[in-house]
Amino acid sequence: MHPLVKLAKDTVEQYTRTRKIIGPPDDPAPEMSAKAGVFVSIKKKGELRGCIGTFQSTTENVAIEIIQNAISAATQDPRFPAVSKSELEALEYSVDVLTEPEKVKSKKDLDPKKYGIIVKSGNRKGLLLPDLEGVDTVDEQVSIASMKAGIYLEEDIELYRFEVRRYK
Repeated sequence: MHPLVKLAKDTVEQYTRTRKIIGPPDDPAPEMSAKAGVFVSIKKKGELRGCIGTFQSTTENVAIEIIQNAISAATQDPRFPAVSKSELEALEYSVDVLTEPEKVKSKKDLDPKKYGIIVKSGNRKGLLLPDLEGVDTVDEQVSIASMKAGIYLEEDIELYRFEVRRYK
């Protein structure tokens, strides 16, 4: 198991069992010391169980970003109840570390398998990670990200793309 995924798993298990927040590892993996946005996804039997993240760094490094987002994915995703102790053994984790978002001129600059997107209108933003099952076209990607932000299809939007390094 990759150290980033192990940190997410250890964080969720410790927090779910004891409500204590672990600290970053004493000897962190090289990827943990950078600053970047991070998403933590939790699945149970192949189905999404929680996913929370940040599209840009909000803490001093990736390790702390993973810890915060792992707890949020397990307890704050509005689509699911908080993870229970009885579920812990059945959970699978992945961690996505994002590149800095870059503004694009048009949908032609997007590829749902390669790039995640951010759709922005005013102060509303919707984000969708790349290479998601069932999201095969740019239009589907833009539509889902817009819906998440409460942006209507006829509104003017700005598009940003980013890449991720996915750890499982």
